[in-house]
Amino acid sequence: MARRRKRGRRGRRILGLLLVVGVLVAVGLAIHESKPAWYARWWYPLEYDAAINRDARLNGLDPALVAAVVWRESDYDPGAVSPRGAVGLMQVLPSTASFIASQDDPPPGRAIDIGDPEVNISFGAWYLRHLIDLHDGSVPAALAAYNAGPDNLRKWRANATSKGADLRVPEDVPFEETRLYVTDVLEAWPVYRDAYGDRLGPAA
Repeated sequence: MARRRKRGRRGRRILGLLLVVGVLVAVGLAIHESKPAWYARWWYPLEYDAAINRDARLNGLDPALVAAVVWRESDYDPGAVSPRGAVGLMQVLPSTASFIASQDDPPPGRAIDIGDPEVNISFGAWYLRHLIDLHDGSVPAALAAYNAGPDNLRKWRANATSKGADLRVPEDVPFEETRLYVTDVLEAWPVYRDAYGDRLGPAA
């Protein structure tokens, strides 16, 4: 009988523990969904905001969008290097940096210094603006091209056109990584605007 009572108490303790864990998980999910300012600032960090504001303004971009791209690309690690060789805060490839530097209206900085955070943001913001203009002002399309490359986006659009349809971004993008990338940046963009309105200048 005593052993049965002990098993009963142990079962109630386990059930109580599971209930507490369930409540904590539910609360955590609710906070993540609502993203109050204190949580947003913890989950979505912001550094180099002076450079982000400067280069967003120079390129007619919302600084919150640039901040969201930096977060998704490198999580604000200036030493980040991708397996493909993209470097820095905005993960710019050296070949892309050379392309940017060769244009008629290049941003401040030299391609050889792309690892420098200031130059990296300068080149990355310029390239993002270039891609937005190249794709008729579509931020989602520009983000897809930023992640997967303009050539891939052209192929996907041509394939959709051959089937009598328009490419929806990110829904129709065949690369899962790129779909998630575009979705993440678009979701983080307004969060950065709400959480850091005191540090990020107004949208262009």
